[in-house]
Amino acid sequence: MTEFAELDAIGQAEIVRAGRATPLELVDAAIGRIERLNPLLNAVVAPMFEDARAAAARPLENPDSVLAGVPFLLKDLGATLAGSPQSKGSRAFRGHVSDHDTELGRRQRAAGLIVAGKTSSPEFGNHSTTEPALYGPARNPWDPARTTGGSSGGSAAAVASGMVPAAHGNDGAGSIRIPSSCCGLFGLKPTRGRNSWAPAGDVLSGVAVEHALTISVRDSAAILDATAGWAPGDPSIAPVPGRPFLAEVGADPGRLRIAWTATPPFDAEVHPECVAAARSTAELLESLGHDVEEAAPEFDGETLIEPFVRLWATANLADYREARRFLGREPAQDELEITTWELVEYARRFDGAEVLDALDTLNAASRRVAPFFERYDAWVTPTLAQPPLGLGILNQSYGGAVEWWRFDCQFNPWNPIANMTGQPAMSVPLHWTAGGLPVGSLIFGRFGAESTLFRIAGQLEAARPWRSRRPPIHALSSTLPTAIQGA
Repeated sequence: MTEFAELDAIGQAEIVRAGRATPLELVDAAIGRIERLNPLLNAVVAPMFEDARAAAARPLENPDSVLAGVPFLLKDLGATLAGSPQSKGSRAFRGHVSDHDTELGRRQRAAGLIVAGKTSSPEFGNHSTTEPALYGPARNPWDPARTTGGSSGGSAAAVASGMVPAAHGNDGAGSIRIPSSCCGLFGLKPTRGRNSWAPAGDVLSGVAVEHALTISVRDSAAILDATAGWAPGDPSIAPVPGRPFLAEVGADPGRLRIAWTATPPFDAEVHPECVAAARSTAELLESLGHDVEEAAPEFDGETLIEPFVRLWATANLADYREARRFLGREPAQDELEITTWELVEYARRFDGAEVLDALDTLNAASRRVAPFFERYDAWVTPTLAQPPLGLGILNQSYGGAVEWWRFDCQFNPWNPIANMTGQPAMSVPLHWTAGGLPVGSLIFGRFGAESTLFRIAGQLEAARPWRSRRPPIHALSSTLPTAIQGA
């Protein structure tokens, strides 16, 4: 168990191909780690252990895959497998079982990833923290009194603690990158259309995307190689890369022109540690031979808050209607959280034309951002404006849908920009506070240019490795708390 926990996903698959371990041994070890750590972290909310053991015992479908035989976790929102539970973090969907495989789930399994369970998500992915009323808070292995981030926070806690080397996540306003920053992981939001949402169309009109959270850059690249590509009928299709993303990790990025800033796009207070993280990343990139200067796109972020809320609220109204169909009745007041009800009620104020108006506003802002990336290859900011906050802050009502979103944006001011524009962006774990909390740096790339981001990330990982930094609650920890205060 200890040997396996030291390895990333590619490393675990290598020992399978070398005959030093079987997929079943990897899966059994991962199950052991989950059983040991999950009572402390509450990351895995739907174990699928017997299904995983059965899959691991079968001959590998693709034994030459760089991911074959590796235990993996799916977020309780997004990618689905027929017959598996998916509650979307909501009491209204308690007991719900998926009736189909998504294309992403099918491709993950075809690559040899073995799903051992589902990880916690806030209700409908609504928060920058993972504290659903249905399951209670997921806890950060660096400090269990603090948020894991959201909405892929269960996946982040599971990977950061060593339960599995990688886990699925999705990202509609930072939901891969926020928990990656809070938990000290590498998290890439791919280009719009890079991973298919089939059989659905684009989720949130292309604002949301699917991928994974990993401990290494190469794992993220390998998983994206396995899942990327259009499916017939996809509304958005990303540019085809020139070669596999895994080949970009360790490749020379050349001399790039990179901008950086720690000034948010609207009035928000940025913690000195988050400023230090971005500045340090910019300085490291300059020392690696890139041309770096302080600059940012020119657009008024304040004007985007309400259109983003309008779009997000409309998606919540759709989730509400799906809950009504699933239940066969109207959801009870206590079956949806207060912030969800606020979003549903806000969405009811608008007709279809007004929702299209919101999309037009976001698209116009994307046009204003795009010329900046004709001058620069990448843009560096803090991932978040604050280090991981305490539990019980980001999941509260602040008086209404717009007020809640505005409060959340004080914590998460930069990530939604990449969702709006469709660009790839990654959170890289290069900085820790004096108190030992991880703080990510966010790096945006040009549309379709994940290859450049993987080259930059590989260069940063080699210059300032992070995998040896492990949280106090980890599979390799010799001692663990017997209980968490307030759990």
